[in-house]
Amino acid sequence: MAGGKVALMSNLIVHGGTPLKGRIIPSANKNAVLPVLCATLLSNEPLRLLGVPDITDVRKILDIFRTLGSEVRMDHASGTLELHHHKTVFDAARHRLPEEMRSSIMLVPPLLARFGVARLEDNVKGCTLGVREIDPHVEVFRRFGGQVERVDGSLLVRSPGRLTPTDHWLDYASVTTTENFVLCAAVAPGRSVLTNAASEPHVQEFCRFMTMIGVRIEGIGTSRLTVHGGPALNGGEFRFDEDFHEITTFLALGAITGGDVAVRNSAPENFPLIDRTFDKFGVRITHADGWSRAERTGPLKVQTPFTSNVLTKVEAAPWPYFPVDLLPIFIALGVRSEGNAMFWNKVYDGALGWTGELSKFGAHVFSSDPHRLITFGGHGLTPAVVESPYIIRVAIALFMVAASIDGRSEIRNATPIRRAHPRFVENLRSLGVQVEWTSEE
Repeated sequence: MAGGKVALMSNLIVHGGTPLKGRIIPSANKNAVLPVLCATLLSNEPLRLLGVPDITDVRKILDIFRTLGSEVRMDHASGTLELHHHKTVFDAARHRLPEEMRSSIMLVPPLLARFGVARLEDNVKGCTLGVREIDPHVEVFRRFGGQVERVDGSLLVRSPGRLTPTDHWLDYASVTTTENFVLCAAVAPGRSVLTNAASEPHVQEFCRFMTMIGVRIEGIGTSRLTVHGGPALNGGEFRFDEDFHEITTFLALGAITGGDVAVRNSAPENFPLIDRTFDKFGVRITHADGWSRAERTGPLKVQTPFTSNVLTKVEAAPWPYFPVDLLPIFIALGVRSEGNAMFWNKVYDGALGWTGELSKFGAHVFSSDPHRLITFGGHGLTPAVVESPYIIRVAIALFMVAASIDGRSEIRNATPIRRAHPRFVENLRSLGVQVEWTSEE
């Protein structure tokens, strides 16, 4: 404590080399929970959400709701959230949406629907994954009849009346733009159609919530969504699924440390491609009785392709490709596996700049260009102090490598993990890892 302020516990210390063993019950997916929270503003009826994780982004949105006058009752121990927005008010002159969350932009449609105006900070941002433009969102707002202008460093969005239905074709299957389209379409009387829609599991979960509160949506899980909007929306109760990102993360942690970790998984139908990607590194995934487990009978080893003179590849792009958010996890596996593999991020232009940190462990990686890199595995690694960028699963990937090496390592600036995983350190300790949060000295 200095000057009356408590130092932020931002670094992870890990004593690696211990095989992880045990069972994990994952939390809900941040990327499903946040858009659903934004969508609750569309209804004046009481809502109960079950399985809400205690993460920083959730707390920020709930603080916004309280500021706007909504009734918020959150039991963090049970993950039960009760919301009632019937007394909510919004004043564009004084109310600000949080800048630190990309998901803030999904508060715009419900604010437009309720109050005819929304104000968004112009530099709203999330993880540092390269340029993430808001133009596709602005285009969606305008397609539904919204008026967008810049005012004093903010974006002011107005709607002179009810939003009007529209057909739209995205140039890129963006998750948040798809969700913003559905939010707008839900309150626009009539039929709206979105082509090249994102279809990730968390988008499907968001759409299931929307149908629960009374929005008719056709094509959930496909690239073409038809939304029938206009009716007043209901209340009700909704339970979140386990986060497939977190399931994959703990399976990978078990595999990279040579342990035995079982993770609860109620939706194994989302995993065939993820399972086959694990298999490329000599890890077999099994699903039985609601649980998933990673198994390896020997050292991690990159499997040789049947086609000669090509590298084993992991290509990440919008669903149903391999999920881009999970690519760092498998880069960590690649570093620890015998053999060479190529990793290709087809989405973000700045998402691989962190891989130089791997060399501090003694890993050999080569950046082909801003989107591709090659790991040359099988080298002996040593503990290190590394710096994480503000990217959730990069911090976890660096932790994974550290956890697989005998000795003490430190991952600095690991706070992004708290944005998605509410009990990350507690879960790790339950699996036998010696790990703790610490602050800068």
